[in-house]
Amino acid sequence: MSKHFAQAEWNGNLIEGKGGFTLNSNGYKGSFNFGARFEADKSASSPEELIGAAHAGCFSMALSHALATAGFKPEKIETEAEVTLVKADGGFGISEILLKMQGTVPDISKEKFDEMANGAKENCPVSKALTGVKIKLEAKLK
Repeated sequence: MSKHFAQAEWNGNLIEGKGGFTLNSNGYKGSFNFGARFEADKSASSPEELIGAAHAGCFSMALSHALATAGFKPEKIETEAEVTLVKADGGFGISEILLKMQGTVPDISKEKFDEMANGAKENCPVSKALTGVKIKLEAKLK
């Protein structure tokens, strides 16, 4: 078993306040605010963007491992996560995550690649943690 730690803090009210996060493993720090989360402000991050980064990384690692275990030699798996935050009854919620992935994997058929990508989408630990969210996948074999 392994444990992973991150810290976050928020100062002030929701609209005018600001927050920050620190990843304990390497001390990486970032900030987030209302405008970055609900408007077009790109000067900071958001909890949803951090979830997207975690999901894209987890999926990419899971797919790479599945491919290697099946005897393929993945060269590169590039994944972008598009996390959709919507206003719902009683507040806001993440309605969907779209994983857009491109993989460079020699000697694999498109059908096998798609099958393995869908398996990774269903079985990576972050996908499992997000079972209440619709997760979609667009997979492209280079």
